[in-house]
Amino acid sequence: MKVFFLFLKTIVIKFVTFKKCSIFASEMNNTRFATAIHIMTILGSKPEEWQTSDWLAASININPVVVRKELSVLRDFGLVESRKGKDGGCRVAKNTNDISISDIYRAVKNSEILGKKNLSPNPLCEIGREINQNLEFLFSETDDLVVSFLKNKSLKSFIEQFD
Repeated sequence: MKVFFLFLKTIVIKFVTFKKCSIFASEMNNTRFATAIHIMTILGSKPEEWQTSDWLAASININPVVVRKELSVLRDFGLVESRKGKDGGCRVAKNTNDISISDIYRAVKNSEILGKKNLSPNPLCEIGREINQNLEFLFSETDDLVVSFLKNKSLKSFIEQFD
């Protein structure tokens, strides 16, 4: 088996050759979950206070536009509430004991934890012909384990690590 890596900014492109089959995989660094946990930890540590996206972005050291995008998703899932105006901002929408880490994970999850399947593996390859069907079960089972593990962890207990 031969493996070749090509690094382009935050994208790692991997070429693998296995038994006359060429497989191409691309993995992008995904920080959405870490960003969402950071946001929720800040908001949950002072649940009565309204925080601005600019203030949250400064803490995370990212662009406020990214924070606003994640806040929108978290709001759609009922995890944060927001208000406009001079005294506007956002805060947690419910008690931090009632928010599980799996709630946050599900809100921002946009790809499989193990990565993406290859879109069109070689149908002439004995592995490529059936790889996606077998990966589907593996991905689903892994995701179920992650959600199950995170479900037992509350945002409140996560926040308590910082006291």
